[in-house]
Amino acid sequence: MPSICFYFQVHQPFRVKKYRIFDIGLDHNYFNQLGENNLNNLQVLKKVATKSYLPTNHLLLELLKKYPDFKISFSISGVLLEQFSKFLPEVVESFQALAATKKVEFLAETYYHSLSFLYSQAEFISQVELHQKQIKKIFNQRPKVFRNTELIYNNDLAKLIESLGYIGILTEGVDRILGWQSPNFLYHPKNLKKIKLLLKNYKLSDDIAFRFSSKDWMEYPLTAPKYASWISSINGSGEIVNLFMDYETFGEHQWVDTGIFEFLKALPGEILKNPDNNFVTPTQALKKYPARGELDIPEFISWADIERDLSAWVSNSMQEDGLKKLYELEGKIKQTKDQNLLDDWRKLQTSDHFYYMCTKWFNDGDVHKYFNPYESPYDAFICFMNVLNDLKLRLEEKHA
Repeated sequence: MPSICFYFQVHQPFRVKKYRIFDIGLDHNYFNQLGENNLNNLQVLKKVATKSYLPTNHLLLELLKKYPDFKISFSISGVLLEQFSKFLPEVVESFQALAATKKVEFLAETYYHSLSFLYSQAEFISQVELHQKQIKKIFNQRPKVFRNTELIYNNDLAKLIESLGYIGILTEGVDRILGWQSPNFLYHPKNLKKIKLLLKNYKLSDDIAFRFSSKDWMEYPLTAPKYASWISSINGSGEIVNLFMDYETFGEHQWVDTGIFEFLKALPGEILKNPDNNFVTPTQALKKYPARGELDIPEFISWADIERDLSAWVSNSMQEDGLKKLYELEGKIKQTKDQNLLDDWRKLQTSDHFYYMCTKWFNDGDVHKYFNPYESPYDAFICFMNVLNDLKLRLEEKHA
């Protein structure tokens, strides 16, 4: 031991275009798919596909074939699969090629990468079911492990997810929660015995995701042998190392000239040089190891920003107002049975819209600007609320 569990989050939203007050009542196409505005959705899709997803999938396929014991897992949002299926189907096919190796696990999440658990349990369950059907259709897998949007988690989520039949949940290994305990073991949620928690080892994950190319980092340059030695040093003091990160780490956040692909290519072989090390998918980890304790997490945690809480999405009045007004429409939207209205309303739930409204700054603020099509959080809020007002007009016409 330890076992290494790789999980990659793969997500891009339907970004709301620069929707003006003059567009209300006239333009019902809200999402910046093909427009000339900065960072339209298709532009972003092509960029991440070319720089990150396609080359990384190609490399991982080689590694999965070369190393019989190598395994990985993905959580791909429904809205991203929807976009790739329509505009860049070759990306979906490259993920299907990985699935065909039988050594890749696809996790469950909300189809719309939403914050719905915070506002509507019924809507949350509907989105989880939609995503489950999509994963079954595209990858012929029925997810057994759940990953909520941005690893948002608390005790109540665990209770609901267990009731839905899942055997595990991924979340952040937050220091203030763990205290003296280690993220390198499995845990049970409070008062639950069937479902287990897999906690991100954020230090080792962020060494790759954020610090890899930083020349100011004392460990720069990070090599595969050095990293593998860190993994091996956990032998005797941990059973599993959960390496969770955005998939854009490879080729986008860490550009090709940083050596990130050479590092990834060498890593499985270096880790497996130690006969005590192995790779597992989340489901395999849950079956292999017992829970070593119980974690009581009444407050919401996430993997976002230095606070690792909900402040990336609900830390100011713009975010709170937008979310409140959006979810207030649920009953009337669903009463119409209008699929277009429902789909637009659900696409507006994607967490990115509220992330772009965040006014936090310093180090976190730089992260919030990534792939952000707006000049400021206030522009993001104005565009979102203009769209929401148009949605309300459409809704009123349906109920007239």
